[in-house]
Amino acid sequence: MKGAFADDVYEAVKTVPSGKVATYGQIALMSGHRGAARAVGNALHVNPFPGTVPCHRVVGADGRLAPGFAFGGSGEQRRLLQSEGVDVSDDNTVDLQKFQWRGN
Repeated sequence: MKGAFADDVYEAVKTVPSGKVATYGQIALMSGHRGAARAVGNALHVNPFPGTVPCHRVVGADGRLAPGFAFGGSGEQRRLLQSEGVDVSDDNTVDLQKFQWRGN
């Protein structure tokens, strides 16, 4: 995905630090596109910079990992988050009280 919207999303995601997660809605707000959580997901699904834009740090509003994580499935998203110290439960969710980034 190209364009200003995607660029805004990718820049917002880059601010989420290692060991933390943000929700799709939070990224929408941070990128200046309040209410565009679903579109954020679409942009991240085609992220052309997976090594630079850490889309694995973005989860659902309930802390759930993306079932169709574009870069290796939810197992890979889990592995990446766990490698950063984020606990992922057996039902593929992250405790947002503990791991949600509140910097923005």
